[in-house]
Amino acid sequence: NRCMGSDCGPGGSQSRAVWCAHVDGWTTLHTNCDQSQRPSNQQNCFRVCDWHKDLYDWKLGAWNQCVSVSARTFGGMRPYVCNGAEEGIQTREVGCILKSDDSPGDDTICEYFEPKPRLEQACLIPCPQDCVVSEFTPWTSCSKTCGTGLKNRVRSVLVPPLFGGSACPNLTEFQTCKPGPCKGPEGVYSLRVGPWMPCSLPISRPVRQAKHRKGKGGARERPGVKDPDTRELIQKKRTRNRLNRQESPFWDIQVGYQSRTVSCAHRNGSTVGLSLCLPWDLPLTVQSCILAKDCKLSEWADWGPCSKACLNPDPESPRGQRSRTRRVHQFSVGEGEDCPPLEETEPCDPQGDGVLYTWRTTEWSDCRVDSLLSQQDRRRSNQTGLCGGGLQNREVYCVQANAELLTYLNNLKDKDASRPVDSKLCGGPVPNTSQLCHIPCPIECEVSPWGAWGPCTYENCDVQEGKKGFKLRKREISNEPTGGPGNCPHLVEAVPCDEPSCWDWRLVRLDECIPDGELPCGPGTQIPQVQCVNSTGDMVDKELCGGAPAPEPIACDVPCPKDCVLSDWTSWSSCSQTCSSKTIEGKQLRTRSILAYNAGEGGGMCPNSSSLQEVRNCNEHACTVYHWQTGPWGPCTEDPSASALNTTTGPKSAAGPNTNGQGPCSQGMQTRKVICVRVNVGQVPPKKCPESPRPGTVRPCRMPCKKDCIVTPFSDWSQCSPTSGNIQKKKQSRNRVILQLPANGGQDCPEVLEEEKDCEGPKVCPGYRWKSHKWRRCQLVPWYIREDSPGAQETCGPGLQTRAVSCRQLDGVQKDIGECLKFANTMPPITQRCQLPCQDDCQLTNWSKFSSCTADCVGVRTRKRLLVGRSKKKDKCKNTQMYPLSETQYCPCDKYNAQPVGNWSDCILAGGDRVESLLGMKVQGSIKECGQGYRYQAMVCYDQDNRLVETSRCNSHGYIEEACIIPCPSDCKLSEWSNWSRCSKSCGSGVKVRSKWLREKPYNGGRPCPKLDHINQVYEVVPCISDCSQYVWVAEPWSVWKVSNLDLKENCGEGVQTRKVRCMLNTIDGPSESVEDYLCDPEDMPLGTRGSRLPCPEDCVLSDWSSWNRCSLPCSYNNSRKRTAYAIRSPGAGRQCPDTTEKEPCSLNLNCFHYFYNITDWSTCQLSASSVCGNGIKTRMLDCVRSDGKSVDLKFCKELSLERKWQMNISCVVECPVNCQLSDWSAWSECSHTCGLDGRMWRSRVVVQGSQGDGRPCPSQLEQWKPCPVRPCYRWQYSPWSECRVEEVVCGAGLRYRNLSCFVSDGSREGEGSMVEEELCGGLELAVNGDKLIILKETCVLPCPGECYLMEWSDWSPCLSVCAKGAGVDFGSVQVRSRAVMAQEPENVQLCPDQDWESRPCTDGECFEYKWMSSMWSGSSRVTWCQRSDGLNVTGGCRPINPPGDDNNSCDPPCQMPMSFCTEDGVCMCEEGYTEVMSSSGQLDQCTPIPILEIPTARDKKTDVKTSRAINPTLPATIQPGRTGRTWYLQPFGPDGKLKMWVYGVAAGALVLFMFIVSMIYLAW
Repeated sequence: NRCMGSDCGPGGSQSRAVWCAHVDGWTTLHTNCDQSQRPSNQQNCFRVCDWHKDLYDWKLGAWNQCVSVSARTFGGMRPYVCNGAEEGIQTREVGCILKSDDSPGDDTICEYFEPKPRLEQACLIPCPQDCVVSEFTPWTSCSKTCGTGLKNRVRSVLVPPLFGGSACPNLTEFQTCKPGPCKGPEGVYSLRVGPWMPCSLPISRPVRQAKHRKGKGGARERPGVKDPDTRELIQKKRTRNRLNRQESPFWDIQVGYQSRTVSCAHRNGSTVGLSLCLPWDLPLTVQSCILAKDCKLSEWADWGPCSKACLNPDPESPRGQRSRTRRVHQFSVGEGEDCPPLEETEPCDPQGDGVLYTWRTTEWSDCRVDSLLSQQDRRRSNQTGLCGGGLQNREVYCVQANAELLTYLNNLKDKDASRPVDSKLCGGPVPNTSQLCHIPCPIECEVSPWGAWGPCTYENCDVQEGKKGFKLRKREISNEPTGGPGNCPHLVEAVPCDEPSCWDWRLVRLDECIPDGELPCGPGTQIPQVQCVNSTGDMVDKELCGGAPAPEPIACDVPCPKDCVLSDWTSWSSCSQTCSSKTIEGKQLRTRSILAYNAGEGGGMCPNSSSLQEVRNCNEHACTVYHWQTGPWGPCTEDPSASALNTTTGPKSAAGPNTNGQGPCSQGMQTRKVICVRVNVGQVPPKKCPESPRPGTVRPCRMPCKKDCIVTPFSDWSQCSPTSGNIQKKKQSRNRVILQLPANGGQDCPEVLEEEKDCEGPKVCPGYRWKSHKWRRCQLVPWYIREDSPGAQETCGPGLQTRAVSCRQLDGVQKDIGECLKFANTMPPITQRCQLPCQDDCQLTNWSKFSSCTADCVGVRTRKRLLVGRSKKKDKCKNTQMYPLSETQYCPCDKYNAQPVGNWSDCILAGGDRVESLLGMKVQGSIKECGQGYRYQAMVCYDQDNRLVETSRCNSHGYIEEACIIPCPSDCKLSEWSNWSRCSKSCGSGVKVRSKWLREKPYNGGRPCPKLDHINQVYEVVPCISDCSQYVWVAEPWSVWKVSNLDLKENCGEGVQTRKVRCMLNTIDGPSESVEDYLCDPEDMPLGTRGSRLPCPEDCVLSDWSSWNRCSLPCSYNNSRKRTAYAIRSPGAGRQCPDTTEKEPCSLNLNCFHYFYNITDWSTCQLSASSVCGNGIKTRMLDCVRSDGKSVDLKFCKELSLERKWQMNISCVVECPVNCQLSDWSAWSECSHTCGLDGRMWRSRVVVQGSQGDGRPCPSQLEQWKPCPVRPCYRWQYSPWSECRVEEVVCGAGLRYRNLSCFVSDGSREGEGSMVEEELCGGLELAVNGDKLIILKETCVLPCPGECYLMEWSDWSPCLSVCAKGAGVDFGSVQVRSRAVMAQEPENVQLCPDQDWESRPCTDGECFEYKWMSSMWSGSSRVTWCQRSDGLNVTGGCRPINPPGDDNNSCDPPCQMPMSFCTEDGVCMCEEGYTEVMSSSGQLDQCTPIPILEIPTARDKKTDVKTSRAINPTLPATIQPGRTGRTWYLQPFGPDGKLKMWVYGVAAGALVLFMFIVSMIYLAW
């Protein structure tokens, strides 16, 4: 259980349960168990508390060596084939310790806080890597020209032995050779010199110098020189001599001596007495030398200031640099250690809070729609009234923004303190420079049609004066416009009239005709029912109409049985004119028809046809219409009558929250002109128009605040950094940014926003040079040291001489030597070997100057020297091979050849080389993106030796320039929209369509086309609704009856009536004009012909049937509808009237209908005609639909009070076609190469805002390049090492040399180039391939004849990765070099030194594989070798198993059949492409070619499948002639010689198929 206790620490206790159990697992009594063996059920423990976490922790031991899993499992290594790496396990010790003294603690303490770390982990053990060596080189020539010698061949180590791999084999093979017998005795002895001993000073030199100085009497006084001129000359000479002496504090040069041994060597390598080699001249054994002195430096000075003075919030921005220096106290001398760098730098950040920079933005520009218009949009030329979605821009600039300045900038009035700085100083994301905006589209005023003219009424019914009045007609605003109703056309028109009246009687109906005298028929009267109404048609009290006579009863006639019967008068037709004049009168017509004729005598006669119609005048008012016309509202001006309060609020609001100038500042007023206008005439006096509807001329307004222009101060002048390849004079500029444009009469902006000036010429740095002084006399080794040397002379021989070196400015002023170390060329040598000629030496004069050239390039020039003194007579001095007396060289050549190199650059627009402005964030709006530009090709200049030189030598600025064209993008061009089609339905909801068609496809990145149909058209379909009453059927009166009865004397019987029916456009004044019949509903078309019985005299005459009444809903067959008629003429005696009522049952969708609302789908987003995109409206239509699916007038649904819950309009947004917006081109980058042919400069631009909608897409070219001027690539390069030189002897310690030369190349291929004058490399650091340690000579050993020696180190092998390729594991990379043994005498081979190799780590090594390769069989044998995966033949590397058999005799019996070989298992098998044919005894009988199934591929022209024999089955399929498909080899036998399983499967399948065919044949019979 858990450790319990009162205190933390070891005083706790824990308990556990103990019970007795049977061996089968069930619990039993305690007494059944041995009590003496009962475990304890309680123990002491350590009670852990939370504060123990700070005292205890896990201690992790180091991982032990990785042990293979097989060794751990089976107790020893198992033989296995290692494949790259072997899985292993490594363990470590983990324990809980007390942190204070590392004493161990109980693991439970640490486990209380943290689980115990793992004790073992998986690991990989790399396979042993045997040493891999290359192939042998060819045999060397024989080491002797006669006698018995040796030939050698060597190989190098490619992979060192790793991880217990086998050691490297011998790198050298020897082979004896005998060129022929020697004619004389062979040379047995050779003179061998040893290496020079370290330089040392003679012991007696200080003593002897002291004695010498003492003997000269140093205290001797010199007489003073009193002449000033002489004293000055002496002083100058002393100064010059002091400079020539080595008394400089920077050098401590001491000339010493060094010696070496000379011995005599036997051919067998042993050393013999020197006397055996005495016939030869002994070499120099003592020489002068310079004592080695290491460079001594001062301590480092303090660190300089950081180059970066500001903090950048971007962590990825480059840091600054600071440096420190130290001075040279003493230069290295002799073989002393050179001086390390005198200056070092380190990255740094500025101290303190530093200076922060932040992005600032100008105000957004006005919202503009024109930037969204396409090229074809006609509105580009006239942008007035554009609205909807638009684009607004702003500029982004960088400012210094520490805490105080940020507070300072927050106030608009202080924005002029934000001076722009270089945009590179600002980090973080750049604010957007453009955004979508919206200009509200003005809502046009929509008015209803004109109403009917009202009655003639007084202008003011309260004051009824005069006899003149007005008739008015009105219309209403159906859609409120932007800016209020003042922007609507006039809503009232008036015409003058006479006899006005404010109230009048209106006829409601006429009562039934009542015959006079209570007779059943005959003349009578109709009483009119009237109402009193005002001028607007509203019913008022009848007393108001008391002044007007009420309508009198109207005479009428009730026909008697024998009278003529006429129908009622029709309604008056619409007036033919809207007004009347002298030539035009308005007329109205009404008609009636004969229903039955009279009965001859005694009955009332029918009137003639002219009495069947009546005409009356209408709209008798004159055609002089007047209305008030308003002008636009004027500007808001200050209202002089405004209160003082309004005047004082102006400054407050300007300083308040409305500082953007949009808020009101004071009260003002607006006026407009109102005139009276006569229609079609013009302005007339105001009294012609009624005064009551006159619009107002003044209204109050709020005056906006003035806004002054606000600009930033000018930025600092831009830097004049040189741009590669820019031959124009550099300029620098500075900018300022408009933060706020002026408005409402504010102060204007300054005209100059950018200033430019020429850059000042660069300051010339003071030049420094080394001045070398005269060489001091040649100093020999002291005579007492070399007097015992054979042939030595006291006053002549080799020595050393030194000189002083000082630092001078170019004007000759002496400067500190540190300046020359920084800015001058390499310091000249201060010591050199010299020779004091002895009598037997050849003495020559110095070389003369070269003669002048007579012709460049083809001429030569020479220089000469002469023998001096006795040297003229000595034969050895006359040897011109040893002592040439003249030298000749070609004259310098100044012929140069220019030629183009590389590809043409991108096409760059003229003027596109402007350096990026300080703002750097202007967008594409006004940037020229297409048109004529230029492309560039680099020029290269070569001298007469085809060496690269500066292009200025060829009088070229480095480029060929050629005009080019960047094509301008062309947008998709569509036609204008066609007119809207007529609504597809004349009643209810339909659609109307308009279309555009393609005129020109886009190209060069223009705006894409919308989705077009198959005939390249795009459509716009919107719902529409047609008023079901806009078209009506109009029927003319029925014609006179045409009776078809033959008995016509009574003029009655069966007959026919006809009338014309037309479809007419319905207006407020009634049907106006005829239209096509299809526009009217054919179901409602009145009958044009009717046949019926014309009543005879004394017959009952009924009126026309009334309309059917509507069926009650819901429709049911039990319900019925009816129509009625009434008797116009009563029947005669004995005759009756027919039924005056007709009924019919209500049948659904025949005469009874249900009605419901139908909602259409949403239309597309409809924009204002003046907008391109942005906010729009989606609409849908509400339709009233009959149960048979027919759309009817909405009144049918309204009458049923059906629920209308739908929203008919919703707002929507049409995505704006925003063109891709790009930033300015950046400044040209630095050249990608400092020299050579491949240098390029790049500039780039970024997408500020991607294209949206159908906007112009972003161009693919966001980068441009142009070539850099070609500059020669100079470098220091070593020449190959010379042969080891040992002067005057055959072998021993010597020196080998190499030169350091200046090479030029074009940078295209590493290591190639031509040697040029060293002065051209003068500006380069003295280093070879980055190595500053220049070594031009080194000691070497020239082996003596017969000596066995180690060769020089081989080149480093390619970097090799030690890897397990299949497992994807890399154990590091290594490269190796080796030294092989070279022997010259057969008897000295046993004395040869051991071969040597060394390795070093490297990076990015390649992982190779090794496999056995074999040649074709030659008889019963073939050659096998190991090959690396890069094709290199090697020794080692392949798995240490038996390679493919070198012969076929290792199998029993041997594999003698053609194309067979012996496997590792000792079984004869066939080569690839052949199959085994086994004998009855299971032995290989023969190898036969395998049939090849050719599968045709896409490249095959034939489609049939053929079987062919392999031409050479051992060749890969890719090189078999005539084969282009895949090949499948069908091998029926396995490696053991038995048939494969698939063969049995095929045989079984064939048997089943055969049985099936036989059974089918049997059944068919």
